[in-house]
Formats: sequence, structure tokens, C-alpha cells
Amino acid sequence: MSVQLASAYVLHQRPYRETSALLEVFAEEYGRVGLVARGVRSAKSKQRGELQALRPLRLSWLSRGELGTLTGVESDGRSERLQGAALYSAFYLNELLMRLLARQDPHPTLYRLYRDSLQRLAQETDVEPVLRVFEKRLLEELGYGLLLDHEVQTGAALDAAAYYDYQLESGPVPVVDAQAAGFVFRGSSLLALADERLDTPQVRQDAKRLIRSALNLYLGNKPLKSRELFRVPKK
Repeated sequence: MSVQLASAYVLHQRPYRETSALLEVFAEEYGRVGLVARGVRSAKSKQRGELQALRPLRLSWLSRGELGTLTGVESDGRSERLQGAALYSAFYLNELLMRLLARQDPHPTLYRLYRDSLQRLAQETDVEPVLRVFEKRLLEELGYGLLLDHEVQTGAALDAAAYYDYQLESGPVPVVDAQAAGFVFRGSSLLALADERLDTPQVRQDAKRLIRSALNLYLGNKPLKSRELFRVPKK
């Protein structure tokens, strides 16, 4: 199959043989794709400077089985200016996609969310709401969406003033109070996350606690390298 000028981002790159590289890219219409970029690490390569993570690109390739061969690279607009926590967050998004997406499984809606999230990271001073919304919608896109507006056992709408034990592989079950055993959240936090209203410290704390635990079900025991970047002491 020959693909011409598909909108894509490079998620990861590693050396291959003497002058080539193995790329993992996220393409709007093709999903995660593995590509061999032949000769791209040579001093004479014109593609070397273009194939950078977080840069919008138009890629062409020939696909034969598991790995395709890169045949063309063009810029697809300006790159977002990311630094500090915004840059670390962008690499975190890349690692989530690398770990959770299967190859050749198209996710055009998720691609647009990724592109928009990079723009938001570049523009907004607080990265937390951007990350939580991306994580929440990523789980939904993969078929692992969180039940956030009604009880799993009865189907009753959640009460903002009540407390719920959130069972990760099913959903919220009502409990008497916040001190009950289990993975407990106030209904107001679950409802706010459902509406993506992350406007209070308590809602943000609860959203992070719930979504990270849900992600860990599918990420397995291997920790995310990008999360370590947030633990680097500031100088």
C-alpha cells in the first residue's frame, strides 16, 4: 500500500543500523504506524531535521507488512512552542499513545484530540486539566470509558452530595460516608469529571486519582518513563 502525505506526528524514534531510524508515528487516518526511515541519520539527509516529535508533518510511505518504508516528509504547519511542564506533558501523551494504541488501528478523533491538546499545552499555564481530559477521552476511545454519572448496579443518577466506592472495572457503588472502605469519591467529583469541569482543587485531585488508577489497569506493571520527568527537582 502506498500512502501519500498523511497528516501525522512522530511519537518515538530510535536508531536502526548505521544511518537509518525506526519511527513510531501517529497518523490521522491510519493510527499508530511503524516506519523505517532509511538514511535519515546520515549527515546528508534532508529529512533529518524534519522528523522530530511534536511537529505536525505530512508523511508518505510504502507499507509492506508490519513495518512501512518512509518515502517522503513535509511540514504541516508550525510546531507548538512547548517548554517546562508543557513539554514534559506532551512527551507523556506520546508515551500513552505508544503504550496503549495497537498498530494500524485508526483513531481520527483521538488524533484531533492529541493535536488540540498540544495546542492547549502551549497556550495554557495549567497543564493538569489538559492531561485529565486527554486521559479520560483516551480511555473512552479505546473502549474503557469510565462510568461517571450513574450507579453501576441500579442505574440511578449519582447524587452530588453522596459518596461512592468506584470499582474500576465496573463503576460507582454508593457507600454511607467518605470513611468507608474502598476507592471512595464524592458524587460531585465524579459528575464534574463527567462534564470535564476541572475547576476546583478537590475535583482535580479526585480526577487524577481515579483516571491514573484506571490507566494503570491497561498499562501494566511497567512504569511510564515520562512521569519521572515531573519528579525532577527544579533548579
